[in-house]
Amino acid sequence: MILPPNIHVLRAPETLDYYHAQTVVLPVGMSALELWNRLMTQPLPLMSLAFRLRDAISARFGVRKIGGFSGQRADQVAVGDRLDFFLVEHVAPDVLVLTERDRHLDVMTCLSTSENRVTITSSVVTHNAFGRAYMLPVGIAHKLFVGAMLRRLKRSFESGQPAV
Repeated sequence: MILPPNIHVLRAPETLDYYHAQTVVLPVGMSALELWNRLMTQPLPLMSLAFRLRDAISARFGVRKIGGFSGQRADQVAVGDRLDFFLVEHVAPDVLVLTERDRHLDVMTCLSTSENRVTITSSVVTHNAFGRAYMLPVGIAHKLFVGAMLRRLKRSFESGQPAV
């Protein structure tokens, strides 16, 4: 699989333990950081519960709590900064690469834009049995949450009241 140049993954998609990409076409273009802000300013209601469950279960296996998304906007971001629990590994007007790595798995989420198309791409490499077991429910939930977030974003433009 050949990926567009502004989509980053941990390694070749066919060798990943988890890969998911979803794209939506909007009526306007935006930067990758604008995309982050629009998605995170008002996180989906069930995401808070999902992160609380994740933290409660994962903490029993020595995984640090991440707390979820704060809803805070970022006016600018640089490599090495944190956006909530993610480390910013790469930033450009059309791409924002975010990672979270621990002894169980490495996660990379890439927000990319091209004209009026926005894509969220997530790639995961697991390191052990806990990482593989963790990704079974999280992989399913991730697809549902990303799909809902992108549909909500698109509806916000269609209703004439884009999220701030």
